[in-house]
Amino acid sequence: MSSKPKVYIDGKEGTTGLQIYERLGGRQDIELLLIDEDKRKDTAERKKFLNAADLVFLCLPDAAAIEAVSLIENPDTRVIDASTAHRTAEGWVYGFAELLAGQRERIRTAKRVANPGCHATGFLASAAPLTALGVMGADYPVTCYSLTGYSGGGKKMIAEYEAADRDTLLDAPAPYATGLTHKHLPEMQKLAGLDNPPVFVPVLGDYYKGMATSIMLHNRLLKGRPTAQAIHELLCGYYEGSKMVRVQPFGGNMPRIHANGLAGGDCLELIVSGHEEQTLVTALFDNLGKGASGAAVQNMNIMLGFDETAGLSIR
Repeated sequence: MSSKPKVYIDGKEGTTGLQIYERLGGRQDIELLLIDEDKRKDTAERKKFLNAADLVFLCLPDAAAIEAVSLIENPDTRVIDASTAHRTAEGWVYGFAELLAGQRERIRTAKRVANPGCHATGFLASAAPLTALGVMGADYPVTCYSLTGYSGGGKKMIAEYEAADRDTLLDAPAPYATGLTHKHLPEMQKLAGLDNPPVFVPVLGDYYKGMATSIMLHNRLLKGRPTAQAIHELLCGYYEGSKMVRVQPFGGNMPRIHANGLAGGDCLELIVSGHEEQTLVTALFDNLGKGASGAAVQNMNIMLGFDETAGLSIR
């Protein structure tokens, strides 16, 4: 690898690609390879860039991401895929450094990293530590809901919400994926170590970005019947020293949690509230930050040996 790694974003024009480009555009420690606009869909030209890069971001639909990987013949080209295509695939490392013991090191040495889904990031930040610590059994019947801004739907949804003559129904929150088969469920189940997928409902809101993903727990079904405050202490210990994932002081009876509270940042904060019998754990973050592009850049930093937070908004 050269002293200044070459980085290419395949799919720079999409929401995630643009956000990655914003975070990398001013960096002096990498060389950003830019394809001519009129050739960005030219397979032969893309192949040249994919094989010329030390590291590639794939910001493409699933089928296109799979095709892009097949075009890479350079054994030294490393890949971060932001699509759903490889998140549970053999040979790919899941790109959530804080999630499990040794995960950061696995990312550091990986050739292929799958960037997590936004809803999955919020769910796993809460659920995976509890299963890893043995507090929540693999057979626990987890339920989860996740509030998200409309930017997660990409350019078409952004245009729909920002149209001057938009439908007034868009003013109100909208649960979706009500068939309970959301595309993030496989990674949510696998990385949390669950026997069954959670019952999961995402809710779309009339705001640009920001996410609040919550799990609700019956403490009597957890090992040792911990209180909400005890669960808070466990999560504080689990994420101790983490720069990108933090645990807020114990909430008890939180008056409100605003889903856009960390919009514009690249960190994730856990909010634990509840009492002796029941616990609510909410992951608050930016769906375009730690939920997508911020996480991708963090993974790049780890893989290329840079400071993990370089180019990111830590506040």
